[in-house]
Amino acid sequence: MAPTPSIPKAAFWMALSIASFLAMSVAGRATTAELNVFQVLELRSVIGLFILLPLVMMSGGFAAMRTQRPTAHIARNVIHYTGQAAWLYALTLIPLAVLISIEFTTPIWTAILAATFLGERLSRPKLAAIVLGLIGVVIIVRPGVGSIDPGHLIVLGAAVCFGISVVLVKSLTRTDSVVRIIFWMLIIQSVVGLVPALYEWRNPPLELWPWIVLIAFTGMSSHFCMARALGYADATVISPMDFLRVPLSALIGWLLYSEQIDAFTAGGALLILTGNLLNLQRKAVKPAEVAAS
Repeated sequence: MAPTPSIPKAAFWMALSIASFLAMSVAGRATTAELNVFQVLELRSVIGLFILLPLVMMSGGFAAMRTQRPTAHIARNVIHYTGQAAWLYALTLIPLAVLISIEFTTPIWTAILAATFLGERLSRPKLAAIVLGLIGVVIIVRPGVGSIDPGHLIVLGAAVCFGISVVLVKSLTRTDSVVRIIFWMLIIQSVVGLVPALYEWRNPPLELWPWIVLIAFTGMSSHFCMARALGYADATVISPMDFLRVPLSALIGWLLYSEQIDAFTAGGALLILTGNLLNLQRKAVKPAEVAAS
């Protein structure tokens, strides 16, 4: 039975989701400073699977995880894995707030891809969101003004991958539950990432393990808490709360890494966030869709 709508409860779960995403960003920077990106992703998937097991058991056990759409799961997770690897690598190259700002173009790419492959209609607000988002990216990246930072292009590629992943997850939600989708995400990505992770594997130092466990835990909790928040309120209420990640990321970047944000980045981020607000639909998002990123 669906929970009774509650803005305070939705805000509580969304605050936990935002805290999880921010903690994952800090943990990601700490772990990738010592280990290669593929090893971090492998450890995150394997540890995350153990964290998910209680939910799997509560959802009917391994028998309930069977799927009739293995090809769709494989395609989604190869693309999602690529996006995660690009996101983590970009985290080592550019300021945290810049990365999060460009990452917020994901709903724009999702709208374009959903219209192309799922037949969803591109309304005027969606078109306006796409235009504003693209202008925002151009302002942040500023092509033609000096050399383009590779980190900008890498995280932009990650956002496109996440957009494709969202579209595939939307398709998977027609037949599979959120737990099943996350279960196969962890299984498939553990297999996909095993060889590249072992290629440059090094035993993590003892002091790094808390960060490794944190990135695995927050990779799960961020999406779980967002799903709970969406159970108490519509996306039109939840999504604007998620935009708090941009200024909070800038604050963390300034406090922990002495990162400075210029006017171009702030202006571009504002346009991207405005576009996202226009892109919000007057309907609730299925909780399974949060498994896409």
